[in-house]
Amino acid sequence: MFKKLLIANRGEIAVRIARACREMGISPVAVYSDADRASLHVRVADQAVHIGPSPSNESYLVIEKIIGAARSLGADAIHPGYGFLSENADFAQAVEEAGLILIGPPASAMRLMGSKTSARTAAQAAGVPVVPGTTTPLTSVEEAESVGEEVGYPIMLKAASGGGGKGLRLVRSREELASAYSLAQSEAAASFSDSSVYIEKYIERPRHIEIQLIGDRHGNMVYLGERECSLQRRHQKVVEECPSPVVDENLRRRMGEAAVNVASAAGYVNAGTIEFLVDSQRDFYFLEMNTRLQVEHPVTELVTGRDLVHEQIRVAAGERLSFAQGDIAMRGAAIECRIYAEDPDNGFLPSPGRITKLVEPAGPGVRYDSGSYQGWEVPIFYDPLLAKLCVWAETREAAVNRLARVLDEYSIEGISTTLPFFRAIVRDADFRRGEFDTGFIDRFLSLNVKSQRSSDDADLKLADLAAIAAVLHAKSSAGASESSPVRSSESRWKLEARIAQRR
Repeated sequence: MFKKLLIANRGEIAVRIARACREMGISPVAVYSDADRASLHVRVADQAVHIGPSPSNESYLVIEKIIGAARSLGADAIHPGYGFLSENADFAQAVEEAGLILIGPPASAMRLMGSKTSARTAAQAAGVPVVPGTTTPLTSVEEAESVGEEVGYPIMLKAASGGGGKGLRLVRSREELASAYSLAQSEAAASFSDSSVYIEKYIERPRHIEIQLIGDRHGNMVYLGERECSLQRRHQKVVEECPSPVVDENLRRRMGEAAVNVASAAGYVNAGTIEFLVDSQRDFYFLEMNTRLQVEHPVTELVTGRDLVHEQIRVAAGERLSFAQGDIAMRGAAIECRIYAEDPDNGFLPSPGRITKLVEPAGPGVRYDSGSYQGWEVPIFYDPLLAKLCVWAETREAAVNRLARVLDEYSIEGISTTLPFFRAIVRDADFRRGEFDTGFIDRFLSLNVKSQRSSDDADLKLADLAAIAAVLHAKSSAGASESSPVRSSESRWKLEARIAQRR
């Protein structure tokens, strides 16, 4: 087993990996940029190395600096977490060539499955259905037009090396294609240094469901159930749960076996995720593979009782998986909310700044993976994810109720966060029934942008009257003086949640 492991990441995932290392008797060491000198992941590590200025392309994305840090600290292995270099095959190869161990798949498997187009080809070869479209990058807008006519609109233009909603464009007609093609290429080039894009048929109102996999170097590959990832904003997951409300044992087995077939054929090792789209008939289609640990892995751990980071490290050290497929049992239901430093009342713009007060969530069935603390200055340079709030309960209904309770108790002051947004989501009737798809958040936001919804007219009028009465009372108490103006601090998300709770 490794003696020292370098974590090539920051924030909550770096803290989570450091804690796993301590539990396994491994010394966790960190890297940090200028902006992260006082970050929590640096505090929890045994040692830390400064790797450069705040912009990630001058620090966390520089392969030579990461490997140099590992060598200087005497690390045996490197865990890339998610994001940054975690799916960079050149980084994986550089780690191998440096005589270090990557906690992840081999570079060859990462290259094959990291490219969306080659991964589609691999899925087809394994007999797994894929969404109709192209299996090679487009060479021109004319080719795109031809494919669009063949598969039928609407279509999706997608970055071949993409992820996280970057380089993605929905095209509903031929007239929209040329500009969308140009924009998708430009965004793909800026985000992934690869302008290649391909086409998939757009499936209306699908579910986005993924299968968690882990395999060892001895030919063992196991799936650990599914995660429901349909609640997305701008194609970025914001709420995940395990199990999915629509997946039964038969569908879980068929999707799990399909995922194992794809990964095994690719020579995949370590943790990975196969993502599927599931239509209204519960037919599933291969979407892509994430060749890394996923942000949302905690919900799988809560339901299966298996520690994926521990298992990743053991597999990378050459050990066999500590469990077989028959050992995997799913118990209860878990839900995760990604808590961002974003302002939901202002288009979800980033909200950097100092956290002046923090009341962390707690209680039975609560897991809190965080990279923040009271007094910390949230930087502007990186993804604004502050923490992952997870709950577990015996049933989904109980988990939703627990999540509502915990969200109400959780408080962050000094910056804007998405907490009020989640408080409204968790009280939405469709969410509570598990009736949603990948367009749910967009529809939810569209409804809430309006000043009133027809079903809420009476409640909103009462709320307005109450606010007016409060202002009149305050002015009366102050002798109608203008020296003490009264302002409402209640955001529309808080009001929406209160109204939903009363209903």
